Amino acid sequence: MAKLPSDETLTEDGLASDGTGRVLVLACGALAREIIALIEANGFDHIDLHCLPAILHNHPDRIPDALRNAIDNMRARYETIFIAYADCGTGGAVQALADEYGLEMLPGPHCYAFFEGTDRFVARAEEEFTAFYLTDFLARQFDAFVWRPLGLDRHPELLDTYFGHYEKLVFQAQSDDPDLDRRAEDCARRMGLAYERRFTGYGELADAIGAIGRK
Repeated sequence: MAKLPSDETLTEDGLASDGTGRVLVLACGALAREIIALIEANGFDHIDLHCLPAILHNHPDRIPDALRNAIDNMRARYETIFIAYADCGTGGAVQALADEYGLEMLPGPHCYAFFEGTDRFVARAEEEFTAFYLTDFLARQFDAFVWRPLGLDRHPELLDTYFGHYEKLVFQAQSDDPDLDRRAEDCARRMGLAYERRFTGYGELADAIGAIGRK
């Protein structure tokens, strides 16, 4: 979690002592690196970042309650809160929560969509329903978030059960990092899938953070 301002620097209405409105980005831990980079690149000193555990994506039904608890605990300290989650497998529950609190959130069904561009991703959906997607985060954390939770480290015979209907792995790269490229290609090899790398950069995440930071 990024450092939050102390109580002494804030007024009761979520303003800093100099009158600047504070913004809280409440995010999935899988987006932490990218959001910190965008905050720093734009010089958004009035934005704070609080991340919920990325492992919640293995239990998407728990995401809305975790967001609600964080919002309730922090909203008195901020003029604006932005939810840096897309739907993320919650069946519309994150959007319902955002609507309830009157908050903005990221577009699309999940991070694979907004990194690539939601419209472009949706347009490709029919021809890529056999694609398995990785982001920079998942390329780094593939074993912790995919391989071991599915038991493939202990039962490799389950590989076809889980991934038999996939044909290729698409690495949506947020950065030009040869090491991550090698890791992602190794994931494809282990899964028995063809490999494709697409450089997406930060996609619509950059637009969203830029827009909320300039309000």
